Amino acid sequence: MRRLVMALLVAALGAGAGAAQERGPVTGLPMPRYVSLKASKANVRRGPSLTHRIDWVYKRRGMPLRITAEFGHWRRVEDVDGAGGWVHYSLLSGVRTVLVAQDLLDMRARPDPGSMVTARLEAGVIARLSECGPEWCALSTGGHDGWAQKTTLWGVGAQEIVE
Repeated sequence: MRRLVMALLVAALGAGAGAAQERGPVTGLPMPRYVSLKASKANVRRGPSLTHRIDWVYKRRGMPLRITAEFGHWRRVEDVDGAGGWVHYSLLSGVRTVLVAQDLLDMRARPDPGSMVTARLEAGVIARLSECGPEWCALSTGGHDGWAQKTTLWGVGAQEIVE
């Protein structure tokens, strides 16, 4: 009941600068948060245990996922399509990756729309995230390094700063 009251209070006040961010009950880390798939194969279950049915299997190492809940050694995750389920924490990594959400995205030499294009990325490409400011993120993929506008990526929050 107390949690519900707090959630309603935060919603009523808005998620402004003074609003407290929710923390995971197991790890104490911010919720929701982004992680990546450590394994090349991960069963996605209907509930947080091995006895729950496997709904599908993720098969892309490095795929960014958003953690939305924690229960023991299990994390409820969502992918870029909003599909989700429960994955064992040992299959997840804190290494940050993003998914390119725009086809033929220009990756640039500097965080500036006028700077030189270092690569063009297809939609669905997974890139390693090294830092993000308010509008631009530094990426690395396929031997190319550069910057892309945050709004063209999935796997980093709109207001998130990564250092």
